[in-house]
Amino acid sequence: MTAMSDLEAEIKRLIVSALKLEDLSPEEIGTDEQLFGDGLGLDSIDGLELGIALRKTYGLKIETANDELRQHFATVGALARFVAANREVVR
Repeated sequence: MTAMSDLEAEIKRLIVSALKLEDLSPEEIGTDEQLFGDGLGLDSIDGLELGIALRKTYGLKIETANDELRQHFATVGALARFVAANREVVR
């Protein structure tokens, strides 16, 4: 696995655990699947909870929601690229 695919797998696990999606396994989430609306079907509350989990896990600084941020949260792949570019070392 590449570092990016490892990060994508981590984010999928984070989505399932942070949002308590017991009926979904991380492997069932497509890397390019839309997270909100059609696709995984997350809503704005899920987005807030996911943002908090990403902040805690990766030390991200996430500002108020805007169109650019929504693009980063569109898919697991987009989130992985955003995290890779903006994370602080928290380990």
